[in-house]
Amino acid sequence: MSVIDPRDLTGRHLLNRRSALENMANGLSSVALAGLLSQSDALATEVADEGDPIRPQIQAANPNARRDSHFLPKAKNVLMIFCSGACSHLDTFDYKPELIKRHGQPLPGGGDLITFQGKQGNLTRSPWEFKPRGESGKMISTLVDHIGEHADDMAFIHSLTSKTNTHGPGENYMSTGYTLDGFPSIGAWVTYALGSEVDDLPAFVAISDPRGTPQSSVNNWGAGFLPAAFQGTDFNASKPIGNLTRPQGVTAQADSKTRNFLKRLNEKHLERFPEDTQLAARISSYELAARMQLSVPQVSDMSTEPEHIMKLYGADDSQNPLKASFARNCILARRLLEKGVRFIQLFNGSYQTGGEGTSNWDGHKQLKNQYSVHGPILDQPVAGLLTDMKQRGLLEDTLIVWTTEFGRMPTFQAGASGRDHNPSGFTAWMMGAGVKAPFEYGATDEFGYRAVENVSTVYDFHATILHLLGLHHKRLSFYHNGFERRLTDVHGHVIKDVIAG
Repeated sequence: MSVIDPRDLTGRHLLNRRSALENMANGLSSVALAGLLSQSDALATEVADEGDPIRPQIQAANPNARRDSHFLPKAKNVLMIFCSGACSHLDTFDYKPELIKRHGQPLPGGGDLITFQGKQGNLTRSPWEFKPRGESGKMISTLVDHIGEHADDMAFIHSLTSKTNTHGPGENYMSTGYTLDGFPSIGAWVTYALGSEVDDLPAFVAISDPRGTPQSSVNNWGAGFLPAAFQGTDFNASKPIGNLTRPQGVTAQADSKTRNFLKRLNEKHLERFPEDTQLAARISSYELAARMQLSVPQVSDMSTEPEHIMKLYGADDSQNPLKASFARNCILARRLLEKGVRFIQLFNGSYQTGGEGTSNWDGHKQLKNQYSVHGPILDQPVAGLLTDMKQRGLLEDTLIVWTTEFGRMPTFQAGASGRDHNPSGFTAWMMGAGVKAPFEYGATDEFGYRAVENVSTVYDFHATILHLLGLHHKRLSFYHNGFERRLTDVHGHVIKDVIAG
């Protein structure tokens, strides 16, 4: 009978202390090497992010020509849903059991707290119930019941902070990274960097609320000191682009001949003065306007939408005309994204008209009554948009972000039934291309008053959006008045935790 020698075919013992230690050392060194390689990748990204400024080469004759991103992007276009008036995180997406438990008690340490409109009252729970959604169990308010159905596809950032507690500067800050007027909007920066995928529609569209423009108006989609070509084009489903149609009495044939004649004159002028970039830009603008005479009416025509889509969005709601109008704006946003528009700002809420809280989410005095109006206008149309985009596969290339200018207090104001402004902590969410979901990042304190975990700024928020588009936020710049200007100023870090691997 043969006896099995406890050795392998190489003659070494299968089990002995020396080989065990040797294998362990090799294994640990492999783990260490993998770690070093991952760190070097991160360092390489960091070094790339810290390099020389990147200023896109803009063709005067075609400023919206498609341009490459700095690195491989996860998203090609962006839809930013902006709730004007500071929508309360505590009545929508930021569930606080302790606020419910201590309803009616003073805010600890807040006895002498004075906020935007004055002294605070006691802690006040949300008038709406929160309930778990999807497989993640994310707690979301019944105020946004339909949107809550998409919780498993969302990454929530619960720790955003703002620099201001005033609406106009707050909108400026969220849209441009600065509280002052005169700075380029995020949509202008994106189209400056990447141009457009289409030549018959604007690269950047601002869809204003049916009730009017937001408080900071065109600052939200302005080009600031960037070339004017990168300003957003403002129109919605009920308000067409101004001065786009032919004047009465001018036939299509006469219009076409006039444009062709003007084009020949301009081309001859450019041959004589090839460095006249202003003229080239103006020619490009007029030619785009001519193409839009055909494309914009087509993309705005809701009559081609089937009945089940109108119903999905709530655009057929005859009992709530504002909701139906906002729903048509949501459908317009989807149609523009399908056509390849690079950046869309979709506004819910406008500048206050007709008294406080009637036109936007600024619920100081009668929050329950006011939000009971605004909630239905927002909820089903946005949820329908998310459902529709997912079914059509648009989320593979589109990043959707939902935001507002700042949050609201966990207390009601003294002598009122509403919440005051709160820039110390609020919520935004992301969904779609490149976003990790379901996911929650950061947190406010037990009452929802102040961001305390992974505290984030609007600069971080903007840096993350640019990163998902394949852009280095620290390098994308424009030289203006002796400064290399950028969207995130000298701040901002990419919130890498919300980005899918």
